[in-house]
Amino acid sequence: MQEKILTNKQHGMAVLLGCILVLILALVGMINGIVMMENASNDLISTVDKASETAGLALFIPSLIVLCVAWIPLVGLRVLKPQEALVLTLFGKYIGTLKGEGFYAINPFCAAVNPAATTKLNQSGDVKAPTAISLEGAVNAAMVLPDKKISLKIMTLNNNRQKINDCLGNPVEIGIAVTWRVVDTAKAAFNVDNYKEYLSLQCDSALRNIVRLYPYDVAPGVDTTGDGIADEGSLRGSSEVVASRIRDEIQSRVDEAGIEIVEARITYLAYAPEIAAVMLQRQQASAIIDARKMIVDGAVGMVEMALERLNEGGMVNLDEERKAAMVSNLLVVLCGNHDAQPVVNTSSLY
Repeated sequence: MQEKILTNKQHGMAVLLGCILVLILALVGMINGIVMMENASNDLISTVDKASETAGLALFIPSLIVLCVAWIPLVGLRVLKPQEALVLTLFGKYIGTLKGEGFYAINPFCAAVNPAATTKLNQSGDVKAPTAISLEGAVNAAMVLPDKKISLKIMTLNNNRQKINDCLGNPVEIGIAVTWRVVDTAKAAFNVDNYKEYLSLQCDSALRNIVRLYPYDVAPGVDTTGDGIADEGSLRGSSEVVASRIRDEIQSRVDEAGIEIVEARITYLAYAPEIAAVMLQRQQASAIIDARKMIVDGAVGMVEMALERLNEGGMVNLDEERKAAMVSNLLVVLCGNHDAQPVVNTSSLY
């Protein structure tokens, strides 16, 4: 299905004024016809009166017919705001799409098509239907007709969070926000049953396919790119790459629906509640090990520097046993969790 843009249809104001003028003339003709027939019936019957009555009847009947049908072109008047489109069909056949702001006059027998007019998703541009709390409210809600216009604006779809297993089998909860817009109204209206629901379903499916390729955090021996070489890709550390792959995956699925995916972003990422506490302890243990390793490396360097400075100055000559005791004491002081309590030795070292 190829989109056809209808042009030269912005004659709404001319059609409106023309119909109003025709209706006024038809109404005036009816009134004049009635007056002419009334005057002829009040006078004596003569050839002139019969001619006047015939002329009045000839004026009244066409004016009545025009008055009955002159309003039909008004049904074809359409007003479009910026970034709106109207897909039109005539007796089931697609005839074209109106795009751009303006006051349009179309065939009054054309019907507008928007299969997602009543679909409400968790996205911008969709609002909940009014809740009827009284008889008057119920009547007003029943009289509201769905808008058949298709919005061409950029909208944001925020699907519900999903629980998905990553490539290591750990359950994670993730949510994404997808910004999208309709670029081909014919495909959106006719290629899929409901383009909004179709987009939402494809977002969920693409999200699952991509998340299963990555671990939550960096893990050894995991290939996330498919090139056969282990890398450091992860959901937490490579969010931009993951979001880009999700966007490309969704775009490849919704091309047939005439939708363009502008951007996809991860809005929520966490371990599932059943393993969140255990994974937090694991992260804490890993952080403690890394911190201890850094402390020990720094302490060993400081001890080496202290021994070298003592040997260079010749201030103290220590044998190997005393050096070992000094190294032990310095490491205890530098690597301890708490401040050391100094002990002053007042006796001889030997």
